[in-house]
Amino acid sequence: MTFIGEHINVLLNLVLALIMFGLGLSLRKVDFEQLVEQPRVLTIGLFTQMVLLPLFAVVLVTFLNLPAAFKVGVLILSICPGGVTSNLVSYFAKGNVALSVSLTVTNAIITLFTIPIMVNVFLDVFYNKGQEVIELPFLNTVFSIFIVTILPAVLGMLVRFKMGRKIMHLQKIVNILFPILLLLVFVIKFLASKSSGGTAISIGEIIDLTPIVISLNVGAFLLGHLVAAIFGMSFRNATTIAIEIGLHNTALALLVASEILGNPEMEKPALVYALYSFVLTFGLSVGLLRFRLHRLRNRNSEENSA
Repeated sequence: MTFIGEHINVLLNLVLALIMFGLGLSLRKVDFEQLVEQPRVLTIGLFTQMVLLPLFAVVLVTFLNLPAAFKVGVLILSICPGGVTSNLVSYFAKGNVALSVSLTVTNAIITLFTIPIMVNVFLDVFYNKGQEVIELPFLNTVFSIFIVTILPAVLGMLVRFKMGRKIMHLQKIVNILFPILLLLVFVIKFLASKSSGGTAISIGEIIDLTPIVISLNVGAFLLGHLVAAIFGMSFRNATTIAIEIGLHNTALALLVASEILGNPEMEKPALVYALYSFVLTFGLSVGLLRFRLHRLRNRNSEENSA
């Protein structure tokens, strides 16, 4: 465990890069056509994800009695893009998978530059008060995120382009193996001591953080549906945007908090968030889908009986 602990951030980088490589393997021509065919939907989704959600998170942490490091950790989580899991949930919830992938990829590119800027704002407002001042170096952060997110995704796209349909077998292995590796990183972060690469998170801290990360997850999901309804989007696109906003790349949040900022306390909100986010988002999405189908069946039955 000591050897793994000493290299836990290297392992985290590797796992995140592999996950993004897997995302690149899944990209198709239709995913990029969404950028041209549905610019309005894509723009609204990105605006909700990158502007409205962080504002919601700021309001959330402002009125809660949490340590400053936890507040910053929650805010870091709120500005991280969606991950591969959001695409998976969109598929099972009958959402627009092509739109989901387009949002994930576009947001991943944009957050290369927004994460260092916004994290430094969060640090100045909530953390750098009467204690050692910390900040994200802009160029180093952009480079670090690029190496473990954008570059692997591009390599995955190139492999898919070269191998064509032969890639399907590799993609199935990737979809199973890489999440297991990420789970291993989370387990180490949860259970190991700080000297072994963990965060030494306590049961009390998990209990304290649970309400806020659930509020962030559920609130983000409902915010996505609300904005989509205001702009008259279809239920399918609304569900897709809600899922994309509700699920965040926790591995990237851990990378920013642990390796770049070097603050284990800021990692803890992302770890606790990972306990609930997939199950909650999946449950809400499938639950809303079944409720809608039930209403449609009842409406059709009433029309047929009339």
